[in-house]
Amino acid sequence: MRAATVSRFGGPEAVEITEHPLPEPGEGQVRVKVKAAAVNPVDVAMRSGVFGGQGPLGLGFDVAGVVDAAGPGAHWTVGERVFAVVTGHHKPLGTHADHIVVDAGILAPSPASLDDVHAATLPLNATTASQALDLLDLAPGQSLLVVGANGGVGAHAVELARRRGLKVTGAADAAFEDFVRARGADHFLARGETPERASFDGVLDTAILGAAALAAVRDDGAYAGVWPGNEPASERGIRIEAVDVRSDAALLAELARLADQGVLLARVATTYPLTAAAEAHARLAQGGLSGRIVLVP
Repeated sequence: MRAATVSRFGGPEAVEITEHPLPEPGEGQVRVKVKAAAVNPVDVAMRSGVFGGQGPLGLGFDVAGVVDAAGPGAHWTVGERVFAVVTGHHKPLGTHADHIVVDAGILAPSPASLDDVHAATLPLNATTASQALDLLDLAPGQSLLVVGANGGVGAHAVELARRRGLKVTGAADAAFEDFVRARGADHFLARGETPERASFDGVLDTAILGAAALAAVRDDGAYAGVWPGNEPASERGIRIEAVDVRSDAALLAELARLADQGVLLARVATTYPLTAAAEAHARLAQGGLSGRIVLVP
């Protein structure tokens, strides 16, 4: 089978399509035939060597597909549509492949209303958004600023925060105001507009602004980042958190239900065949996308 891997760190040209034996599921494992897998900024970071390690390393965290084989004790049926977050920065094979073997417990049924390409955009981004909101631990009625509210994580954070009863302000490029408000933001800040200092109970900083985002948090409030190790130092009694996303099948099942209800919007910018993974990385580097790039084996 084919997989997108990196044996040396670098730019998009470092992505290789390599051949591997078809993996077999073991006890409690499932083999998934990959139908679609999103390309995320964390894949770029892995390719660039941000997380270190030694190649070859497999790329890809999101997967949507069908159960292809089930090992002993894995209670899934061949042909079932599933999706998952497959974590790990140093795995030999990721989801950017024809097949992937995973622990059965991380899988959830794919949203019935979405095709595999759209379903593949949800697991990592929506899971990260939900787990970041859990870390902030804000109560209904409290105020939240989502920085980067038009992005993959940020937009889902707006959707989920509104559902939790928070007063949401989204910060993004001015061109995305209508989109961010449509996702549930009560207020909008265009890039370049400085929020009133210490005016929010919590901030979710998906744009990795650090101290600039922290300044918007009230004394004794909460800040959450999405890149562990890059969060700013605490000040004014502010609680500092950073989400280190973990697979959670029960959460994914709930996110699938919300997608089917129209609460979560799955956005696809464009698709590439798996064999063009390097080109997909190059396109991601150009920016200007509204939605995820998805690889289709």
